[in-house]
Amino acid sequence: MSPRHSLAEAGRTRERIIQRSVDVASVEGLSGLTLGRLAADLGISKSGLLGHFGTKEALQLAALERGAVIFDREVWRPASGATPGLPRLRAVCAAWISYLERGVFPGGCLFVSSTFEFDGRDGRVLALLRRQFRAWARRLTGELRTAVARGELPPETDSEQLVFELYGVMMSLNHSIQLGADAAAAVRAGHAVAGLLGQPAAGSGSKLA
Repeated sequence: MSPRHSLAEAGRTRERIIQRSVDVASVEGLSGLTLGRLAADLGISKSGLLGHFGTKEALQLAALERGAVIFDREVWRPASGATPGLPRLRAVCAAWISYLERGVFPGGCLFVSSTFEFDGRDGRVLALLRRQFRAWARRLTGELRTAVARGELPPETDSEQLVFELYGVMMSLNHSIQLGADAAAAVRAGHAVAGLLGQPAAGSGSKLA
């Protein structure tokens, strides 16, 4: 086997490991990621898996980093072409609701479940979660400030408070879908977002834009 082929094969194996890690973590938590479990699921040796991820923590970090890529693809990119400010923020919220409603991660939002799992612990996993949540809050806050600057929202709008409340809507939506199997939850979330952003309530939670 040529070195180039070996490198490509290693890349494919790593990709399989990360994707399976994301799926398992969303259902069973990051603590459910064990080298033995993944090796059995993927039909590879434990030593082979160790060659890609030497520790459980490294596997957890890789799962969160891939989860962020998926979240960006599902929530930010669909809205990225909208006009900055309120139109983009509405599009982001519509995509965010759709992401939760469609169950992009098998066990619900990976970041919500991981936060509940690690919020009382120290370490690199919690540090990464904090960075990810803060980065997303900054992005939302930026759109809100643009909306204020463009006159789309009142000048006295508290952007940080509004981001806090939008987070609350999405956390509640994830909870209602995962725990309550509430078929109306996405519509309720759409009405809540509409109220926060000062627009008429949409007919469906995933059609706000």
